[in-house]
Amino acid sequence: MVKDKKKEEEKPKKSGLKAFLKKRAPFYLAAVALIVISAQSILSEKNFENSLPDISEEEQLVVDTLLNYNAGVESKLSVKEVIKNQIDEEYPDEKIYGHKKTVLDLSVTNVNSDEYNVILNFKSYKGEMNFDWNVNIDSNEITANNPESKHVIDVVTFS
Repeated sequence: MVKDKKKEEEKPKKSGLKAFLKKRAPFYLAAVALIVISAQSILSEKNFENSLPDISEEEQLVVDTLLNYNAGVESKLSVKEVIKNQIDEEYPDEKIYGHKKTVLDLSVTNVNSDEYNVILNFKSYKGEMNFDWNVNIDSNEITANNPESKHVIDVVTFS
């Protein structure tokens, strides 16, 4: 009978790992939540490319031709890189694309069968930058229509 009482009194021992996790589960859950939140904010951070508005496939072809224009093999910069550099110089150490007053407008208009007018306006709390080009799809020729756009083409050409 004494042996039976001992068996009844002995409780099954908890696993050391179970007890460890049970005590610390809220801390681990909080750590995982913080990692997920910070990773999500990094992945959804706004930049030049994802600030551009959605446009049709034909218009996207024109915009890609313009933004990837680099005036030949010798040039190291493209139009997109020069514009991004100008914005970064104007707003150093700021996440300007995430600012609520920052707007990046893009307008593509068909001038004739193979030529398009592309207007890119960058507006922020400090001011705005307006770029205006004509893009010939057949010849990949870019023509600037205002001084800011001409400066961008000159930087690309002579870099």
